[in-house]
Amino acid sequence: MRKQSNTLNFEGQNIYVGIDVHLKSWTVSILSAHLHHKTFVQPPSPEALSSYLHAHFPNGNYLSAYEAGFSGFWAHYKLVEMGIQNIVVNPADVSTSQKERLQKTDAVDSRKIARSLRSNELTAIHVPCRETLEVRTLLRSRDALVRDLARMKQRIKAFLYYYGIDYPEEFRHSGTHWSRAFMNWLRNGIRMDTEEGSAGFSLLLDSVESQRRLLLEATRKLRALSRSDRYATDYGLLRSVPGIGMITALAFLAELEDIRRFANSDRLAGYIGLVPTSHSTGEKDNKGEMTFRGQMQLRSKLIECAWFAARLDPALNMAFSKLTRRMEPNKAIVRIARKLLNRIFYVLKYKRRYKNETVE
Repeated sequence: MRKQSNTLNFEGQNIYVGIDVHLKSWTVSILSAHLHHKTFVQPPSPEALSSYLHAHFPNGNYLSAYEAGFSGFWAHYKLVEMGIQNIVVNPADVSTSQKERLQKTDAVDSRKIARSLRSNELTAIHVPCRETLEVRTLLRSRDALVRDLARMKQRIKAFLYYYGIDYPEEFRHSGTHWSRAFMNWLRNGIRMDTEEGSAGFSLLLDSVESQRRLLLEATRKLRALSRSDRYATDYGLLRSVPGIGMITALAFLAELEDIRRFANSDRLAGYIGLVPTSHSTGEKDNKGEMTFRGQMQLRSKLIECAWFAARLDPALNMAFSKLTRRMEPNKAIVRIARKLLNRIFYVLKYKRRYKNETVE
């Protein structure tokens, strides 16, 4: 005679967990193959979620998902370490009904993530390793320093204009600005009427010089990184492509991490956002501007590099000349950027240096 058991056992069953991540709390929805078990709020702790699942759904096969955002990937690393098959998804890829858009709450968001996960409708984004994330942090910190420095320089020029201070003859041309001689003139050649005015202007100059020192230090660290065993080979391959400088080469290596995750250059172009929007209906097939989706930092750097590549590479120069006969240069350069991306994909995929005489 078989004994009746009150012990829970979910062995062989999938338990689907949708997580709506916030700074101070997580809203969690738990679904099985046919039932919605519970939606609840818990502390932002992978350990707390793991303990709940093991206590209420012992021996189950746990699958979870949350949307990429401010929280990064630390929760993903922790969940995977604890045996939970977690994925991180693009928020735009989570199917949402009109009712859910009109009545948006944390509980609704977590339920739709769990529902989409159970229906196998979610596509995981690539989660880089911790080391790659830290390299990205250095690159993005340098980008922030560049932006901050540009703003501070504008403040100083606005200060000079506000007080009607003219540039000396040798600094009339903007190309001479921010040289050592220019900084010496700013520091020693300008006299304010009051001590307060001099102190305010001195603080602006100190801020610029401090930012320049930080920027120089960040650039030195990136230069050392380019010579490291991890990046030296691929860095050299990318620098063989016309128009690709040190910062752009390292940005591509850090953001892509592994070129093998892209089956072809079209997939890489889609990731960066160098594909047009389209709207087809009936016999009409309209192509629009570049899609809003994509890796914005890489896209802006690539288009900037394309302007240089169009001058340095004979094939790209010829292509750019042909394109500008029928469209504006700003639109033509996007197509040059796409060709440049093909070259980047080629050298990383096949580990071969690029040669300028190569013509597509």
